[in-house]
Amino acid sequence: MAVENVSVVFKLYCLTVMTLVAATYTVALRYTRTISSGDLYFSTTAVCITEVIKLILSLGMLTKETGSLSRLKNALVEHVFCSPKELLKLSVPSVVYAVQNNMAFLALSNLDAAVYQVTYQLKIPCTALCTVLMLNRSLSRLQWFSVFMLCGGVTLVQWKPAEATKVQIEQNPFVGFMAIAIAVICSGFAGVYFEKVLKSSDTSLWVRNIQMYLSGIVVTLIGVYVNDGDKVLEKGFFFGYTPWVCFVVFLASVGGLYTSVVVKYTDNIMKGFSAAAAIVLSTVASVLLFGLQITISFASGALLVCVSIYLYGLPKQDTSKLSRQDTDKESKQKLITV
Repeated sequence: MAVENVSVVFKLYCLTVMTLVAATYTVALRYTRTISSGDLYFSTTAVCITEVIKLILSLGMLTKETGSLSRLKNALVEHVFCSPKELLKLSVPSVVYAVQNNMAFLALSNLDAAVYQVTYQLKIPCTALCTVLMLNRSLSRLQWFSVFMLCGGVTLVQWKPAEATKVQIEQNPFVGFMAIAIAVICSGFAGVYFEKVLKSSDTSLWVRNIQMYLSGIVVTLIGVYVNDGDKVLEKGFFFGYTPWVCFVVFLASVGGLYTSVVVKYTDNIMKGFSAAAAIVLSTVASVLLFGLQITISFASGALLVCVSIYLYGLPKQDTSKLSRQDTDKESKQKLITV
């Protein structure tokens, strides 16, 4: 998708929003799972509420896109109520995204926000691999090099995870890392699968989102029943909810959708810079809020990850144009010699 021509100020605005959403969500979620006062809420209910809010927002965006309630009704009847196969197709990424979102809560209950933010960038090689296998695209040598560099950076970060002195609850870094590993695999597969579904027809993005979120609500409700069913019945669906928890849910739903809307105004370099800036902001916040102790291995690994993200986002060199230019030069030289 080509980046639309907009002002530099608006691009900076989009970049700032993407960075703040990524960094603030990670830090706020970590705060609610570790040092926030009060009873601990059920993460499965938070994931479910996020899906409900996304569905409501997507309905609002589809209403704006169709222009009237009658057209909205026709679109919903055609693509939702009369298209069970499409709902079944979109249930695949909804299940995967539900697993990913729950793994994020588990990971941030066991890892610092900065460590999570760096390690979560493994979604880039996972997405790249899924793109090659599912969409038959190719990566340049520089992109493959950056993928291996990123993996090396994450290895350094995880070699001796930085500790947070202000977090008193029991944590298991191995469980946290395995949760991130599952999350990035889910992110890579679901993202590419959803892209493939979008490009297979002219159906509106918001219709596809509605189809996916409907399945997502069912899946996450099943998750609430299986994991926390007895506790929810005893203590209530919104047990342990504080303004901070509501803020996390807000960021997960509104922030995610907003970022997906403004992403068309940014290029890969800006996305890479946003990810790197989010790592820096998460690290600073972790030092201030959680007493994170920066180690040499963490700093080196984080730097490698930031550089690799930048390299991966660099535009590919069009070799076909270069070869065509070379042939043109050769033909001109031949004409001159003749």
